[in-house]
Amino acid sequence: MVLKYVFGPVPSRRLGRSLGINNLPSKICTYSCIYCQAGRTLLLTSERRPYSEPEKVAEEVVTVVERLGGQIDYVTFVPNGEPTLDSNLGESASMIKRKVEVPLAILTNSSLLSDKSVREDLMIFDLVSLKVDSVVESTWRKINRPHKNLVLQKILSGLLEFSDNYTGILLTETMLIEGINSCEEEYFKVADFLQKLNPDKVYIAVPTRPPAELWVKPASEEELTKAYIIFQSKLKCSIELLTGKEKGEFISLEDPVKSLLSITSVHPMRLKDAYRLLSRK
Repeated sequence: MVLKYVFGPVPSRRLGRSLGINNLPSKICTYSCIYCQAGRTLLLTSERRPYSEPEKVAEEVVTVVERLGGQIDYVTFVPNGEPTLDSNLGESASMIKRKVEVPLAILTNSSLLSDKSVREDLMIFDLVSLKVDSVVESTWRKINRPHKNLVLQKILSGLLEFSDNYTGILLTETMLIEGINSCEEEYFKVADFLQKLNPDKVYIAVPTRPPAELWVKPASEEELTKAYIIFQSKLKCSIELLTGKEKGEFISLEDPVKSLLSITSVHPMRLKDAYRLLSRK
């Protein structure tokens, strides 16, 4: 079976062994983040459209889950763009939930949560990871470079409304960039917002792969420590630093060359991991 939407499983620092779903054409996003591991956004948009085929997405997931069974911890919507731009997201998620018992996750940059239909789609998922790099307008624009139609305060209000009603596992991730959001004022403001959001777990991250803009540098260990201490003083949930590579191996579903191309179209891979995958041919 030729896989159009599904790739992996890949090792994930947050989700273990994750079977990925790429429900968008390449590099369509609401943001063009300066640190993005997939490079600059090709189509910057805030308009939801039916990008994927729910029946095909669900069929591919079922096929792979049946083949790999216990080797998958999560089925995850994680394209090289913003997954909530796909207006068929909710239908795809519902079909998958009906057909497989593996938990369903999504990693979103949070930009469309002011939209009620997006919040409703995300309610279907067992785990939702939200991006909150900054709650300061000028900083948000520098880091995330949003589409012109997006309004930060509406996004933050949408996140809070979603959190009030969501019953699954809620994670957040904050990416720290040297010289932009790596200061105590930013840490306190994000922590105050996360206190209201009340997630189950908070991740503080730095870029570990080549970013879209080569001048981007990760925050220093000293700044990471400051952020961690401030977050810890404000939040009751677990806090974890994401500063290293994923643990575990990439799994080949088909011909290793095809698997390599499928995975790297969405998920950057280190050279030694690519060699290891190809050696299984």
